[in-house]
Amino acid sequence: MNWINSIVRPKIRDLWKKREVPENLWIKCPETGEMVFHRDLEANLWVIPNSGHHMRIPARKRVEALFDDGKYTGVKTPEVQADPHKFRDSKRYSDRLKEARTKSGEDEAVIVAQGHVNGMPLTVAVQNFDFIAGSLGMAAGEAILAGMLKAVEDKTPFVMFAASGGARMQEGILSLMQMPRTTVGVQMLREAGLPYIVVLTNPTTGGVSASYAMLGDVHIAEPGAQIGFAGRRVIEQTVREKLPEDFQTAEYLLDHGMIDMVVPRQKMKETLTRICGILMKREVELPKLEAPKEPAPEVEAEPAEKAAEPAKEAEAAS
Repeated sequence: MNWINSIVRPKIRDLWKKREVPENLWIKCPETGEMVFHRDLEANLWVIPNSGHHMRIPARKRVEALFDDGKYTGVKTPEVQADPHKFRDSKRYSDRLKEARTKSGEDEAVIVAQGHVNGMPLTVAVQNFDFIAGSLGMAAGEAILAGMLKAVEDKTPFVMFAASGGARMQEGILSLMQMPRTTVGVQMLREAGLPYIVVLTNPTTGGVSASYAMLGDVHIAEPGAQIGFAGRRVIEQTVREKLPEDFQTAEYLLDHGMIDMVVPRQKMKETLTRICGILMKREVELPKLEAPKEPAPEVEAEPAEKAAEPAKEAEAAS
């Protein structure tokens, strides 16, 4: 046995062997370029700690973070025809659906769930941007409508987390018909006297922003979210003017009265609870936050000469 060839050389090769490191361990902040460890980012609800930039959070993770102890019940949604027009561009629409389901792990672009948020029952619908850009198709429209009907049945507020590029072009007019159908669902909530709250996340555009995403009783947006109908370039070419740098951002819309408030993701749960409590006229017990402890005041030590003066005076008196 040649110990140099069998033992020494393999160990030397192992030292120089390139280690495979997963690409998603560190995530770069789009604003500052800061690198954040993925577990730290997940623990902070996908918000960059230093810059406060709100990354896109997975739809299922958003649902888990919202409900108490991450416990919720899924709302059953109707099944629809997968590819009604047998549409094909560079690839079949049916193949795109299969890829989206494999990539996202979801059946469609909308998740509907029920649970308790700080003890208050709530029905929530979340659009999944990872599923064909959260586009509004027949299945997504049916899911939103089913969630609204369930909220009316159980008499709970309905919260819509919108994130979409617009209507799904592969379904044509059937996709566009979901805009008036969901509008009817919003009207049903109003007739039942139930709050309809919309949380606009990045991005919310197209036919979604032209329908149910802008029909809420209260409109909340996450910081920096892009919100609008047409794209910036299309608008500039149409009006032939240069738009402001912050155009179509959540902060711009707040300044111009289009939305009611901009709320960081960490405070979203508390904000939704307060709003629903006011609109439903219910007392809500929010978790008590401990007040920061004030540091004890620093006492300056007296000089030794000054401290010795009272002793000298006592000796003189005696």
